[in-house]
Order: sequence, then structure tokens, then C-alpha cells
Amino acid sequence: MIKSMTGYGKGRVAINGLTLTVEIKSVNHRYSDLNIKGPRTLLSLEGEIRKQVASRLKRGKIDVFVNVEFNGDAAVIPVMNQPLAAAYIDLFEKMRGAFQLEGGISLELLIAQKDIVTLKERENVEEEVRGCLDQAMNQALDAVEQMRLSEGEATRKEIDERLSGVEKVLARIGERAPQVPEEWRVRLTERLERLAVDHPGDPQRVAQEIAIFSDRCDITEETVRFQSHLDQFRKLLAIDEPVGRQMDFLVQELNRETNTMGSKSNDLELTRLVVGIKAELEKIREQVQNIE
Repeated sequence: MIKSMTGYGKGRVAINGLTLTVEIKSVNHRYSDLNIKGPRTLLSLEGEIRKQVASRLKRGKIDVFVNVEFNGDAAVIPVMNQPLAAAYIDLFEKMRGAFQLEGGISLELLIAQKDIVTLKERENVEEEVRGCLDQAMNQALDAVEQMRLSEGEATRKEIDERLSGVEKVLARIGERAPQVPEEWRVRLTERLERLAVDHPGDPQRVAQEIAIFSDRCDITEETVRFQSHLDQFRKLLAIDEPVGRQMDFLVQELNRETNTMGSKSNDLELTRLVVGIKAELEKIREQVQNIE
């Protein structure tokens, strides 16, 4: 199944006072453009996030938003800097002896000193974040892929219908094209017959002109190549891998053949049919821009 590049997904996991939320939004883009926004605590895990996203979303402008919450400041715990506390106590004792001061060293005095009590990241917090992140990322990616698949299927159906319409018009062109030289030959013959009294025509020259005109307006090669491109396009619709760029190339080739048919048509009806094909191809091109 083909995939759209438009999608949104959200994942949320809560374990041991840790809540991690991942939101992923993707839109169409010519290449793969991945942006990750999250707290600094996730900087060490950014490479893993990129790898996980790239393994499932091959193309598009993709924004990943990660939010981490620790209930009750569970991420850090207060710890005592014992060597520094001992140094302060030793200093205070020396000061009391040197200046013959009275009184003891209170807890309030000690903890008031800088860096005696510090905050330390809880052990194993990175492992817990990584575990939550992996689960939340999978939830969000599952949701994004499901939306991209759903929109991709709707796009596939629309493109398939439009291709069927184009094939019908191409069949009408194939029926009309051979009639154009013959109708031109009849008109030319009738015109020459009206002038034959005063200006006798050269049958060989007339035949030569008819042959030149027939060759100039022959679009057989263009219609054959056009149908070949349509067949390739339909095969891409059934492939379960990114095909957006290939489809975009085929649409360009189809437009090129259509333009050539239009320039060689020399017929009002053929021109009208070619314009109809170009209009359908433009609508297909717009759809293809959002295919992964």
C-alpha cells in the first residue's frame, strides 16, 4: 500500500513517577527532514530517536515533540557532600579555638553553607527514560503510520480513478487521430477540384503533401509511450514501499508526451481531448506530491 506523508500520532507512558509523552507530526516534503524538540535530558538519546523514526517514516517533514515529567521531583534526590561538611566543621572548630568563641556547631549553620547539600540525578533514571521513550515512540509511530496508510489508500483510489479516466480519453484520441489525415486529404482534394478548371493540379505533388501532413500529425509513438507510462504508474500503486518520487517522474513524462500530442494534433477535437488529459494529470500531480 502507498502511504501519504501527512500524519499525526501521540504516545504516552508512565512508570515509577515518570511520565513521558511523544507527539509526531508529519507533512509532505521532497526529502526526509526530521526535527526533534525535547528537554536537554534527552540529548544523549537523540540519535536513538532519529534511528527509530527513520526506520519507519522514509520521507516527509517530520517533527517529534518529547516531554518528560517527574512526579514529586522524582528525577533528583538530595545528597550530602560529606568531605566538604567535614572540612567546614574542622574550620569552625579552629575558628572557635583561635578566637575563644562559645557555642556548638548547629545543623542549621552547617547546611547553610554552599554545596553542603546538593541534588543528584536519581540512579537508573536514564534507563527508565529510555524504556518509556521506546514505548511512547512506538505508540506515536503506530498512530502516524496508520493515518498515513489510511490517507494513502484514499489517494491511491483517487489516482486510480483518474488514470482510468485518462485511459478512456487516450482511447478516444487513438480513434480520432487516424481520421485527421484522411479528413485533411478530402478537404484538400475538394479544394483542388474547385480550382482544377483554371489551375490543373499535380497529382504527385498532392500525394506528397498528404504524406507530409500525415507524418507531421502522426502521434502513434506518443500514445504508445503514454500508455506505457500509465502501465508503470499502475504498478507503482501496488508496491508496498516509498514510490512518490518515481510517480512524480512519471507524471512529468506523461505531461511531456501530452504536450507533444497537442503540438502535433492539427485538429480541434484532438486538442480538446489533450487539454482534458492535461487537466487530469495536474490533479494527479497534486496528489502525488503527498505520497511517501
